[in-house]
Amino acid sequence: MKPIATILGACALFLAAPAIAGDQDFTLFNKTGYDIAEVYVSPADAKAWGDDVMEDEVLEDTASVPITFNAKNSVCNYDLKVIFTDGDEAQWTNFDLCTISKIQIFWNAKTQKATAKWE
Repeated sequence: MKPIATILGACALFLAAPAIAGDQDFTLFNKTGYDIAEVYVSPADAKAWGDDVMEDEVLEDTASVPITFNAKNSVCNYDLKVIFTDGDEAQWTNFDLCTISKIQIFWNAKTQKATAKWE
């Protein structure tokens, strides 16, 4: 898995124009209603999640964080997993990060359903 680092914020929701392969950086918007303790981003075909990109930080509800990739590569499709501060977790699959620059994630704890909007 390629290393992922850095964190901060912004907002929006619609499909973006295609990007050049190797430009997988994106901003993650927490619209789940819960604070997030851990965030994992992994190539869609990876067998393991790798490191928590939040390190010791918490992504509070309604906050956002830029996620940047240290090493540029040609992998475009990535999965996303979060672990909330209460220990619950949610996953989203197959984001084309070569064409996406912003992802808003949503979580319905009652139905255990994770949804997302992106641009």
